[in-house]
Order: sequence, then C-alpha cells, then structure tokens
Amino acid sequence: MQYLQHNWRNHSDIADLRQEVYVRVLEGASRKLPERPKQFVFAAARNLLIDRVRHAQIVPIEAAVDLEALEIAIDDPGPERGLLAREELQRLQMALDQLPPRCREAFMLGRIEGLNGRQIAQRMGIGVAAVSEHLANAFCALADFLSVEPLRRPK
Repeated sequence: MQYLQHNWRNHSDIADLRQEVYVRVLEGASRKLPERPKQFVFAAARNLLIDRVRHAQIVPIEAAVDLEALEIAIDDPGPERGLLAREELQRLQMALDQLPPRCREAFMLGRIEGLNGRQIAQRMGIGVAAVSEHLANAFCALADFLSVEPLRRPK
C-alpha cells in the first residue's frame, strides 16, 4: 500500500489498484509460484502503474487552463492546434524564465520530476516549509502570468 500511495497521485484509486495487484499476483502465481514473493508483488504493482499511465486517456483538469482548452483537445489535430500548442509552450517557458531561480527549481522538481516536498527540500538543501513557500510563489506567479490575455501580434 505504501508503494502505491507513494507512486500514484490519485489516492482515491489506491484501493482499486490494490485489488488489481491481488488479481495479477494470483493469476501469475497460478501459472508458477514465484521464487521471491515480495519482489513479485512489487513488480506486479509497478507494471500495473505503468499500464495505467500508458492507457490513460483522461486529460487531468489541472492541465487545462480553462474548459475551452479541453474542447480543443477533443477536436482533430490540425496545423492551428500545433501552432497554438507551440505558442502556449512558449508562454509557459517565458513564465518559467521570469520566476526567481529557487522558485523555478522547486517547481521543476515537483511538477516535472514528480518529487514530493520532502524530496525537493533534500535536493535543494532547504526546509520543507521553504519548499512550500517557493512552490506557492511559483504557482501564484505562473497563474498571474498565464491568466493575462496573450499579446496580439500586429497584422
């Protein structure tokens, strides 16, 4: 359970994941008993999480700035969508570049590398409270920057 809780973001799925691990272990052990049961269970759990990530078709609501972005994701991809995506990435990069270095580092470690607060604190050599403050400042600054309507290019 600790492995699942540590490696899966949505904690409401943990009980279901545990049951799926049980099924996989039972099915695998019915074919051949594992020589190392503990490693076998952890491998089944890891493979289940990998399968869940690969087969995920849901766009997390956190990834969408607004509901219109979700509607764009449903449409067939086209050149306009690619251009919009590149522009959004450029805006995000500009916003990240404007963050103070420590805020940017904490944000990247948490959101890109998936580290928790304690791991970020260890990596950066600071306290967990300082990590929380850096993350809060980063989120506020990014939200402020990204919520402003992008500048329209003159034609």
